[in-house]
Amino acid sequence: MTELSSLRRAAAGALLTAGLALVLAPAAHADAPAAQPDAQAPAAAAPAPLPAAELDQARSAVRDPAVLDKVGHFFARKGVPPTQQLTIGAAEEARAASASAPRLAGDTVPVYVLDAGFVAGTPGAPVAKAEFTASKVVAADGQTASVWTVRQGEAWRVVNIASGGDESDYAAKAADSGGGTAFREPQVNAWYVLRDGRVLPLDDEARRSVGAGGVSLAAYQQLVHQRYGDKLPGSAYDRAGKGGGYQVDAAQVDAAAQPVAAAEPAAGGGSVLPAVTAAAALGATALVGAGAVLRRRTGVRRG
Repeated sequence: MTELSSLRRAAAGALLTAGLALVLAPAAHADAPAAQPDAQAPAAAAPAPLPAAELDQARSAVRDPAVLDKVGHFFARKGVPPTQQLTIGAAEEARAASASAPRLAGDTVPVYVLDAGFVAGTPGAPVAKAEFTASKVVAADGQTASVWTVRQGEAWRVVNIASGGDESDYAAKAADSGGGTAFREPQVNAWYVLRDGRVLPLDDEARRSVGAGGVSLAAYQQLVHQRYGDKLPGSAYDRAGKGGGYQVDAAQVDAAAQPVAAAEPAAGGGSVLPAVTAAAALGATALVGAGAVLRRRTGVRRG
């Protein structure tokens, strides 16, 4: 397994968006499940697209020379956090950062993440919401990074740099495989595409979650409600400050693949995936003067 693959595996499920904040642990330690959503509730809405003008502004923020310089240093350090000393000096690091010649590749894309309202069964809630945008940046030696931006007030601001290009790659994979909206269920690090009323897998974690053929949107809603309905913001589980992860087993996949009326996925097993709120992840390592964060996909646990 490559170093980058190991880092991604270690970080599976690490990022939870601030709006979702579903901190997870074994179901045996959870509170009583929330009431099941009304089966007659209106169908969930598709995620709202982000206007092209907003994406252009987000991309412009990444083009800032100061941001690209930070990305260059990210590449030069090759995974060593900025809080740790390199074996090379500052001058050599600066030369390596310049030689990396970071350049934007592909489109800036909105990154959609499982929505808390959808999990709760709120009528009309979208399956996912755009939480940030991602722009892939490539170095001269082939390294890639994903630069994340969020809207703050009237402007888009860079908040994170992460190894690899999952966010852009899965959006492109969804487009190339027939269209639809790519989104992520961060608790199990699963990427899906919503297409024609079905939730289809884009990666191995998603295939373990919903099966190779995917499930209907209604069945997926029941599935995530079963998993996380009692762990939403404001729940006793949330107030207790519990953290951990969520493991999908074969029984859950089998249950998810059944018709909606029979979809009763089993509760998950052990706590195997780290989980943090976005606020904690993005506040981990501030860069003076840039308002950005350098964070490898190493996984950060809530305290």
